[in-house]
Amino acid sequence: MNLPFDLLLGRKTYEIWAPYWPQNTEAWPGVNTATKYVASNTLTSASWEPSVVLSGDLAEKITRLKQQTGPDLHVWGSANLVQTLLKQDLVDVLWLMIYPITLGAGKRLFAGDTVPRAFTVTQSIVTPKGVLVVNYERSGAITAGGLS
Repeated sequence: MNLPFDLLLGRKTYEIWAPYWPQNTEAWPGVNTATKYVASNTLTSASWEPSVVLSGDLAEKITRLKQQTGPDLHVWGSANLVQTLLKQDLVDVLWLMIYPITLGAGKRLFAGDTVPRAFTVTQSIVTPKGVLVVNYERSGAITAGGLS
């Protein structure tokens, strides 16, 4: 979180974050200087600068963003957006934080129509509270019997 980055956020996450982070820079200074790309077909502008609203063909626009030079593009929250990115094969790295609780309901990150993709664990830690923080990187095609 301390390296330069830009953000790709869904509209709902953006609307939650925009009033909070400009007032709380001490906790995460880079969040305010990062360019915020907001995926939305309903927003026409975004006031938390610098921000850019992306509408229309999101897969094409994200593909173009990924081809440009610049900092890594991070997605926080935005489960619906992540599902769209996974379906379009636009996710290179997943950082998952897995909490030791069972809620029984809620949003699913990997919905029933998620396209299978192969990832490899490249880093993992367990926090003192038991939260697993795991880095997964894309590792090519899925191979039969590759669940070892």
